[in-house]
Amino acid sequence: MTAIHDAELSQPIARRGLMLVLSSPSGAGKSTIARTLLETDKRFALSVSVTTRKRRPSEIDGVHYHFIDVDEFHRLREAGALLEWAEVHGNFYGTPRAAAEKAMRSGQDMLFDIDWQGARQLQEQARSDIVSIFILPPSMKELRTRLLRRAEDSPATIAVRLQNARVEIQRWRDYDYVVVNEDLDQAFSSVRAIIAAERLRRDRRPGLFDFTAGLLAEEF
Repeated sequence: MTAIHDAELSQPIARRGLMLVLSSPSGAGKSTIARTLLETDKRFALSVSVTTRKRRPSEIDGVHYHFIDVDEFHRLREAGALLEWAEVHGNFYGTPRAAAEKAMRSGQDMLFDIDWQGARQLQEQARSDIVSIFILPPSMKELRTRLLRRAEDSPATIAVRLQNARVEIQRWRDYDYVVVNEDLDQAFSSVRAIIAAERLRRDRRPGLFDFTAGLLAEEF
């Protein structure tokens, strides 16, 4: 007997999108996994944050960020229009609530490449919609090697990143899933397996009510 997957149905079962949160210490592979996921899974969209930072010449408003002024940011925050926000180096960043909610209602999944502080805020705001994954390195020695291999930071900056990593790794218990990235392909496969299972959860598939009602109404 050949199994029929939901994706093969002539009328796919309607589902609510999910918010996938990926976090990790710098150098553990989070951004690579996120980029590969966006390239290979068209059901995902990257959440576009608002920021008060000045736009760089290579950046496009609405693609990389929504660039707004400080007064507008404070207005959005006070109105509860941001799912999460943070101040980094004197600039504000935040996730617009309306865009994420609209996407999920239509069945679109949203990807959040954020740190543990942003993840905690999202979990407080929309816990039932969140699937959170923390990416761990196989060892601190390997993490240091990866940071050195990137050749993007000074030795002093790498030392700070490694120190911060110890603080960040302590937050692993706050996440739904933990993936150790010893081999990138294997780690990515684990992330894909988590997503596949979470997309099939009953509470994310409101279309099951109509689907099962139709089944029960069918004649043998």
